[in-house]
Amino acid sequence: MREITATGQTVEEAVESALAQLEITRDRTEITIVEEGKKGLLGLFGARPAIVKVKVKPTSIEATVEYVQNILANMGIAAEIKVEKRDERHVIFHITGEKMGLLIGKRGQTINSLQYLAQLAANRHADPYITVILNPENYRDRREQTLIQLAKRLASKAQQLNKPITLEPMPNFERKIIHTALAENKKVQTVSDGREPNRYVVIKPLP
Repeated sequence: MREITATGQTVEEAVESALAQLEITRDRTEITIVEEGKKGLLGLFGARPAIVKVKVKPTSIEATVEYVQNILANMGIAAEIKVEKRDERHVIFHITGEKMGLLIGKRGQTINSLQYLAQLAANRHADPYITVILNPENYRDRREQTLIQLAKRLASKAQQLNKPITLEPMPNFERKIIHTALAENKKVQTVSDGREPNRYVVIKPLP
């Protein structure tokens, strides 16, 4: 977080000086008055400048990165996070470091839970809504390929058995991968069922 101390004959002058140095607007800052300042006798003797400290407020994404890093630290995981903004509404946190298996957890349960918390943190004051994806060691890319292969395999099984196949509960973005993978398959239909956070995909054979 950027922070500077600025002075001026008045508090307002000190604040304006700080904003000019930071090249930022007042609404993006937190201002602390250190010294109100004093004009002094005849405007000269005993005069003291006004002093302010001005901090730049972190953006929603910066605050979310710090939030995730704090959780990782509490888990004993030393990691680096690089932010990739796909657009104004989609952000990927690429995470590298040790103990990534611990971070991912069984079937991605740990990373999915952390991603849910990161999503809440990012959207506390965000407008429009931001989608945050946590991607440790390219796990999301590997997981997508695994889900696509799983979808195709279970679609064939559903056709062979001529009965619906129910998958394990998945977060929304993973269910979308299943739906998309089978969207062009004219022999099956996919639907989501159940209630969050335990919604799941059902693959149904078509006559």
